[in-house]
Amino acid sequence: MSQAPDQYLSSEESADVDAALLSSAEKFLTRLTISSQRLLQTIAKDSQVSVEELTHHQIIQWFENESKIKREQGDDAGTLKW
Repeated sequence: MSQAPDQYLSSEESADVDAALLSSAEKFLTRLTISSQRLLQTIAKDSQVSVEELTHHQIIQWFENESKIKREQGDDAGTLKW
């Protein structure tokens, strides 16, 4: 599975979702869920815990840190690429 650093869904994953027998809304939710899983893995790694051990406080803190990095270093800094 090849994946660009700024993407949370690989081309293969996106194609698999497109091929699924789902409505547009269901495909969107599926893409969001896969992307969220990948992001949670990143947050857990940065927090040095397993995904299962992540708390909502750690997730909020990670996003606050990400926001601070972008404010201080610019939009191209940090993990998330919008």
